Order: sequence, then structure tokens, then C-alpha cells
Amino acid sequence: MTAHLASSSTGTPSTARDAVSLRQVFASLTAESCPLTYNFHMHTTHSDGQLHPEALAQQAIELSLKGFAITDHHQISGYRTAQRYMEAFQGCPDLPQLWTGTEITSRLLETEVHILGFAFDPNHAAIASYLQGSAPQGDRAQASRVVNAIQEAGGIAVLAHPARYRRSADELIPAAAMVGIDGVETFYAYNNPKPWMPSPKETARVTELQDEFGLLSSCGTDTHGMSLLQRL
Repeated sequence: MTAHLASSSTGTPSTARDAVSLRQVFASLTAESCPLTYNFHMHTTHSDGQLHPEALAQQAIELSLKGFAITDHHQISGYRTAQRYMEAFQGCPDLPQLWTGTEITSRLLETEVHILGFAFDPNHAAIASYLQGSAPQGDRAQASRVVNAIQEAGGIAVLAHPARYRRSADELIPAAAMVGIDGVETFYAYNNPKPWMPSPKETARVTELQDEFGLLSSCGTDTHGMSLLQRL
């Protein structure tokens, strides 16, 4: 599969296909899916990560990932750089699918949370103001508005690491479902274990809530360091 970039301000067939294919992937994920098959939470030097986008993409290729997303905070310049890098490999068999991604600081139940956006049209007007490199302020930071912006741009909204906030996953996941979130980051390593693996206790509870509210599941290492196989 090849990486591609949507170019229309109103959404394109390729963007729609990206979202459909990613929903199918999210619906099929298990605790073993990350980090050697998929990885949907990674940062580059374009936000607070240590890997240059080209190096991240190269690692994804070397690991033979089926698909991944770069989720730099409030921007997609790292995604665009990685996408251009991967164009040189077009035609190669088993090239990973690269989806658009970002991580947006938001407010939910008066608590700061992070919402991941995936498979959106990066040129869509609805999400443009959230991709300017800084966290939204005021009403624009409300989770309902962030979720709506991602979805208007054709994307999928996911609550990142739901058991890592001041308020519990038991409080936040129902609230996120109420504002229309599509999924939760079900499989996440909260204590940075080596080798990486989803935290059993948190995964069990988040899975229960994800199932109760009919949400999709995502997974990711939340890489900020030099390896896609670890957070740090």
C-alpha cells in the first residue's frame, strides 16, 4: 500500500477511503497489534519527539509495519515530510500505509485531555485552526469542538491514553462518548515497560468501557524517543 495526501478543501474520495480503511483496522486491533504491526501514536522533531520524520518513516518500513500515523501536537508538517520521503518507495511491495494524524490538547469534564485525530483531510477548513502549532484556547479547546472539527474534516477522533489523566477513564470515556468521540486508545503502555506491552489492568478496564459505549480501539507507543518500539 502507498501513502497519499488528500488535496481538496472539501474532502476527497481518497480521504474517505482512508477513514474507511482505518476504521476497519481499528475494529480489528488486539493487544498484540502494536508495535510490530501497527503504531498510531508517535512524535517527531516537528513537535516534542526526537526522531526526524524521515527516520521515523524509515523505521516503520524496516519494521514492516502494515500502517502507522504520526501524531505531532497541533500540526502535520512531520506527516507531510514523512509522506514525501515515502514517495520514493512507491511501487515497493508491502509499503506501510501512512495515515494523517495529530494530537490536540482539549478540555473534557474541566480536565485537560489529548484527542488524536486520524485519516482527516489536512486541507479541510474545519481542522485548519487546530494545525497551527499551538494548543487551542478557550471554547475552541472544548472536546466537543475538537471532535467535531476532526470529523468534519472526514477523520476519526480518539481519546489518547484514557487512564492517564487527573480524572479516571470511568469518568472520561463516557463523557467522550457523549460528545461523539469515535474511539479510545485502548492499548497503551502507561509505565513504559521494556519490551513495550499494553498495561494489563488499564487495558482491561478501558476495553470494558470501549465495548460498553461501542467505540473503536486504537494503539500506539506514544514514541518521543529514537525507537518506535518504546515511548522514551
